[in-house]
Amino acid sequence: MKKVEYRNQALKILPWVCAKCGRDFSGKNLRELTVHHKDHNYRNNPPDGSNWELLCIYCHDNEHSREIDAEWLPTHDTDNEKQPAAAHTPFANLNDLLRSSGKGKK
Repeated sequence: MKKVEYRNQALKILPWVCAKCGRDFSGKNLRELTVHHKDHNYRNNPPDGSNWELLCIYCHDNEHSREIDAEWLPTHDTDNEKQPAAAHTPFANLNDLLRSSGKGKK
């Protein structure tokens, strides 16, 4: 199904409301309503629209930018290597320092 075809189909079966922000669309601003594929596969276009949601251009951009950002963020699944424990102990000599200054327990 071509982009124009699945957009027209989505506009026939889905309410003209952004699924993220809830903004209503009609008339001239209907062109700002886009079809987003829930599974991010633009080739998956079932005629019942089960893989689509209508998003305004702003929410659609946000949805895809989160996807791009996620590629750069570390995740628990891919970072299987254990990080070394911190070796710095800033308060190791605190008791000695307090004793020498006369402020610690005697």
